Amino acid sequence: MRREALYLRDIVEAAEAAARFVAGMSREAFVQDEVHRSAVLQKLTVIGEAAARLSPEFKAAHPQIEWADIVAFRNIAVHAYFSVQWSIVWVAATEDAPRLRQQVADILESEYPAS
Repeated sequence: MRREALYLRDIVEAAEAAARFVAGMSREAFVQDEVHRSAVLQKLTVIGEAAARLSPEFKAAHPQIEWADIVAFRNIAVHAYFSVQWSIVWVAATEDAPRLRQQVADILESEYPAS
């Protein structure tokens, strides 16, 4: 089984990539751009997959993060792709993922400093 720190790094790296993909874009431009939409959604899916693989004990120890919502978003993106609302993906990429990235980076720094 992978160590928790590796999943957390996956989350940080995917959130950073999503931020790079939307940098300088407007919501309207994002919604119209299939390539950027697909790239961002893939990174958000990685975040959800990594969150799903964290242990229940780890998630319980960090209730400030909405793990269930993150995993639910991933499930919608993967299993109900045609019902994805791109305006919600935009908010996830531009607001939620950067906040999550910082929260997870703080956990990595405080709990896994040598990892």
